[in-house]
Amino acid sequence: MLIRRSTYIHLTPLGEDRVLIVHALTHLRLVIDAEVAGIVDWFGAPRDMPGDLAQLRATLSIDADTLAGCLASLMERGVLTDLDPAGEAAAIAQKLNDLHGRDPGEALDQLRRTAGEGANPYWSVTRALGPGDLGGPKTHRWDVLLFGDCDLQMEADFLRREAAARDVDLRVAASFPDDLRLAAERPHQAILIGALRSRHLVAKGSPADHGGDPTAVYLAEAKHIVEGLRAHSNAPILIDALPEPTVQPLGFADRGPFSHRNRFRLLNHGLEALALQYSGVHVVDVASAVAAEGAAGLLDDSLVGFTHFGSPGWMLQRPAVELEAVHGLFPDTAPLAALVGPDLYRREAVVAKAHMDLLSVVMGLGRKKCVILDLDGTLWPGVLAETGAPFAWTPEISGHNSYIGLYFGLHEACLALKKRGILLACVSKNDEALVRELWKYPDHYPRERLLTPDDFVTWRVNWQDKPTNIASIADELGFALDAFAFVDDHPVERERVRQALPQVDVLGEDPFAIRRILLTDPRFQVLKVTEESAARTDLVKAQLSRERGLAAGGDDFLASLEVVTAFERPTDPATLSRVAELFQRTTQFNTTGRTYSESELARHAQAGNVFVAHCRDRFGDYGLVAAAVAEGSEIAAFAMSCRVIGLKVEHGFLGFILDALADRHAEVLAQILETPRNGPVRHLYADNGFEQADGVWRRALIK
Repeated sequence: MLIRRSTYIHLTPLGEDRVLIVHALTHLRLVIDAEVAGIVDWFGAPRDMPGDLAQLRATLSIDADTLAGCLASLMERGVLTDLDPAGEAAAIAQKLNDLHGRDPGEALDQLRRTAGEGANPYWSVTRALGPGDLGGPKTHRWDVLLFGDCDLQMEADFLRREAAARDVDLRVAASFPDDLRLAAERPHQAILIGALRSRHLVAKGSPADHGGDPTAVYLAEAKHIVEGLRAHSNAPILIDALPEPTVQPLGFADRGPFSHRNRFRLLNHGLEALALQYSGVHVVDVASAVAAEGAAGLLDDSLVGFTHFGSPGWMLQRPAVELEAVHGLFPDTAPLAALVGPDLYRREAVVAKAHMDLLSVVMGLGRKKCVILDLDGTLWPGVLAETGAPFAWTPEISGHNSYIGLYFGLHEACLALKKRGILLACVSKNDEALVRELWKYPDHYPRERLLTPDDFVTWRVNWQDKPTNIASIADELGFALDAFAFVDDHPVERERVRQALPQVDVLGEDPFAIRRILLTDPRFQVLKVTEESAARTDLVKAQLSRERGLAAGGDDFLASLEVVTAFERPTDPATLSRVAELFQRTTQFNTTGRTYSESELARHAQAGNVFVAHCRDRFGDYGLVAAAVAEGSEIAAFAMSCRVIGLKVEHGFLGFILDALADRHAEVLAQILETPRNGPVRHLYADNGFEQADGVWRRALIK
């Protein structure tokens, strides 16, 4: 196959190892480094691939996988092509002709809107992309739309880099908050909304300017944009809260609930309340992100205006022509540079991280299902067999927040994870009977903050090596290894786990950072805490007990479980929220891997096309354990919690679905899209009377 540089690609050197790529027709713009520019230049003459690949690799410093990914990315973006010049021109003409008679200029604009990447050119801030940025193989590809002004659009490249560090190939398209039709024109997985223009009205001092409520106009604009986007898209929406001002117009005299700073606080509270009215809308806490990194160096309200909230570093990057406004005279900027620091775009990087943190939670990226804890030296100081008790603390020695607070704080964080629905397990080289005997607290201890053996879903307290024990826990729980995090104070044990089980995230190098990581890292975050998620430890314990009984007793034990199931077609928001969570979390007994937003489920539910199953047995009530969505005559998604695998819930549930569909259809269709993790579901349709042809399972329905 011959590959060449597109006829429409132009490269412009910018200096400092940066080269601008522009596609003359689509207006694609990328800033690349010299190595990527060399790759593009090399394809100035057609090259035979893969025959000439070795020749190219000999000139580069990157490995074969990164090069292959880089080339694939350049081809996807139209920088490289396998078409000859005539064929490439014909392909673009066909895209324009597909719009059937529309003005060619308008058609070209439409093509640019759907093919372009990045922000408005005036606000585009970027660092050169290298082969690794374009090429390293990424597990995920997300397309995200940005709606905002300079604050958000200048962040586009920083979002891409933050995403790349998380193994995500992020494609960004940006426009203004009044250009909502972009959401209908361009495929996307998520939407980000920046600060809105009506923020300037929040600072108005007179009640006449805002009708007595300084937040009303802003919240009305936010509502209008959210509802406008929902008319085009069911994708998750992330909307920025506003930073808190670092200065006040009236200083200490600016008091009361409607003071300058409190207006922005009230506005952020109002945004949170507004977001709760819609499914899949989330608020990004920009104020906390900026404050944590030092707001004085990240916000310019102490320099230029009370509501701009840009970076002070922008003043160090203005074009020289703007000096004409001040007669060419301006103070020495050295003090400002000292305040901002060496990274002039630190604000963009900080807020991009906040955006990607929440987006990662929304998309379920890298979510941890279980944290495995070492005991000695981690949950308590020293070796329990030697100290005789976890702690020697008494109120006479110190308060809760002295040295003892480091350990109490870790226990408390782990209990918070348990409430979020994240399981806890422990692995320790120790004598289990001795640990259980000594793991006790005196009555004066703050028990509500401390872990007990009952908080752990499973144990491996023995003398085996820790990688073997962790793998055993993964097998018992039925989770992939990348669903686990392991915390250990011992550097040798941490390294042994890293080498033997590289999929497991290992923590513990810095004992003073563990609590913050567990409480704030997006891998340990959930979007909603429900009664069921808080009870997940008890539910999984019951599941493990049941599985041990099934393994020993088979059908007789199954009969003794007294399994009771109930099926329904729900419409209430609380149940649909749980359904959305089930589809997102379940990877084993999941036919297609489809996920749904709550608003999508609400639409399907109104048509009677969402189905759920509830289950309980003598070990406990497992709540909502299975869900399915029908689209026409097809079962588009079917997922069941691994907690009830083996109870044969799926057979009765599928029968309920078929009975419901028989009222409207003579035949039902279904698919199973195989993944490395969904082995348990692959016999679902074969075991229930379906026949397969051309990858589609079919079964006739009788009313």
